[in-house]
Amino acid sequence: MQIIPAIDLKDGRCVRLSQGQKDTSKTYSEDPVAVAHAFVAAGAEILHIVDLDAAFSNGESPNRSVVKQIAGAINVPIQFGGGLRTVFDVERVIDAGVSRVVIGTLATQSVETLQKLVDRFGSRVCVGIDARNDLVMTHGWEMANNVSPSNLAAAVARLGVERIIYTDIKRDGMLSGPNIEETVALARTARVRVTASGGVSSVDDIQRLVAADEPLVDSVIVGRALYEGRFTLEEALQAAS
Repeated sequence: MQIIPAIDLKDGRCVRLSQGQKDTSKTYSEDPVAVAHAFVAAGAEILHIVDLDAAFSNGESPNRSVVKQIAGAINVPIQFGGGLRTVFDVERVIDAGVSRVVIGTLATQSVETLQKLVDRFGSRVCVGIDARNDLVMTHGWEMANNVSPSNLAAAVARLGVERIIYTDIKRDGMLSGPNIEETVALARTARVRVTASGGVSSVDDIQRLVAADEPLVDSVIVGRALYEGRFTLEEALQAAS
């Protein structure tokens, strides 16, 4: 089980939200590059970075330059999402040093564009499925789509997507534990690798993911619990092993 620390960017700062609501932003650091350095020094093998400003709007985000700075400052891959809604958006962040992109809204809007991205970038493209009340949410988790997570997972898997990041929005940032049952079910439905996201509060949560014994659920994103000292990254890595 791979542990993936999260860095959520808003106005150039490292923040966390509760249930994805933009008015719940809490700042944890004014220096995201230093945060990235600290995670790598503690043993992180990959980082998950989200551009919240881009996710909530279609305008130019101040965080893109921060992502480029982080990519140039660390020696581990970056998984990046937030506002990637065109081929140009994806090309630009990959050119900036991002190793893997997370496609969310676009996956529900344009099968053709998603297919084009998968054909061009292969396993560097994964799909973020963010769900509330068994409906996929898009546009910064503010718009409900009339599609279930399992149906979307199966659809993108048929296009050749090799990885899904599944987030139960109600648990995200709430330290209430990940939705292991739904995460495992999604992996078994789509038969692709799934990264669990949302709600990790303790090393017990990580151990429960490991104990679920589903090889396709091979990684988990951890955010607020690390920032608030519920456990250290070193402890999380030990629990995952």
